[in-house]
Amino acid sequence: MNTGTAVHKAELNPNQSVRGRVGGKLSAGTSAAQGTGHATQPQPTQPAPPQPTQSHNQPQPHNQPQPHHHGHALASILGPAFVAAVAYVDPGNVAANITSGARYGYLLVWVLVLANLMSVLIQYQSAKLGIVTGKSLPQILGERMSDAGRYMFFMQAEVIAIATDLAEVIGGAIALRLLFGLPLFWGGCVIGAVSTVLLWFQGGRTHRVFEKIVIAMLMVITFGFIAGLFVDPPNGGDVLAGLVPRFRGADSVLMASSILGATVMPHAIYLHSTLVNDHYAPGEEKPDTKQLLRGSKIDVVWALALAGTVNLALLVLAANSLYGMKGTDTIEGAQHAIELALGPAVGTIFSIGLLASSLSSTSVGTYAGSEIMRGLLHIHAPMWACRVVTLVPALVVLWFSANPTYALVIGQVVLSIGIPFAIIPLMRYTRDRELMGEYRDGMVKHVVFLLVAVLIIALNVVLVYLTMTGQN
Repeated sequence: MNTGTAVHKAELNPNQSVRGRVGGKLSAGTSAAQGTGHATQPQPTQPAPPQPTQSHNQPQPHNQPQPHHHGHALASILGPAFVAAVAYVDPGNVAANITSGARYGYLLVWVLVLANLMSVLIQYQSAKLGIVTGKSLPQILGERMSDAGRYMFFMQAEVIAIATDLAEVIGGAIALRLLFGLPLFWGGCVIGAVSTVLLWFQGGRTHRVFEKIVIAMLMVITFGFIAGLFVDPPNGGDVLAGLVPRFRGADSVLMASSILGATVMPHAIYLHSTLVNDHYAPGEEKPDTKQLLRGSKIDVVWALALAGTVNLALLVLAANSLYGMKGTDTIEGAQHAIELALGPAVGTIFSIGLLASSLSSTSVGTYAGSEIMRGLLHIHAPMWACRVVTLVPALVVLWFSANPTYALVIGQVVLSIGIPFAIIPLMRYTRDRELMGEYRDGMVKHVVFLLVAVLIIALNVVLVYLTMTGQN
């Protein structure tokens, strides 16, 4: 049944929970309109002509075109996935891809391509959950868990947010030291301050401005990380040969686990289900559910194709220009190697891309932490407070640690532990008829999602084990 039918049935039967249209926006019910068992009272007393999609609190003039009205065009839907995609090009991904290419050449190109395909499915599922229910994944978790469960879940999610921000702030601090010679601690302070300013645009009618800023930074990241390919183009045949699945010893298996383990970021899963709803300002008309889902598919494919291209470019750049060079297992070492191989100009452009990667990803990570707190604990904390909570641990590491890059390894392990807590509920809820109604996953899609989830979780378990036993 289409959305219009669902709304009509909601009017005929107040006892059946459906997704309705409230003020032009989707409102979440505890179940979708999915049957006609109780819809036996087609009472004419429910007037169809007067605005069935308007709330009682919204006046008639709001139904007229507004300055922020974008109709049902595809352009009005695009954006949320590009913000989520920033999580896939953060400093941790940069380090993993360059290390892989410098050590193993084109051997693990196929792993990166497979990882990106899996990320497309998972991010779309998160967007789908948010579009159909009108709620975020943390909100749904908060509604369905006990008080003790909510607090325990929040604690692990907050640790994940801190670990995520650790890599992003450290990466930005390293970029500022490479560009301006700024000490790491003060570089971290600058990253924290600038990202806080960016977060002022998040939410409400300025949310589109926030999206545009993040997307602009994503373009800078793209140029900064692929510029070297134009200076020293790779051999296309070698890149294609990397699509053949194979390994070269146990070390390459560990590297593949690291790449796949970094594929799905827990905060990106939590946040994407929020972004699809925050994309529209209060009072702004939204397309119907089917249009949103179609547009979201395009949004996710385009955004993650871009992020995947950036990651692939980093691996190919390292395989082509840095293969066999020592010291590329740290971000600073990789930048110096790029300067030696391709010149100082390319090294500077790479550092600028790294800085943009840090600023955008740390802002998005803080945004995710705020939504996790709001959904699980029902606390609407100021964004600056959420920024401080995740920033302080990173600054402490920068102040005391002699080797901040090692903290990135520990942070990746923590992220790996948190992935099942995000992906398993998402898989369960998108199959839930009560939540998703006619839009719930079919059996084939659910099985594919299950296989992807098992693969990602298994590889993260391997990564955690090898790291904790000193084999990483």
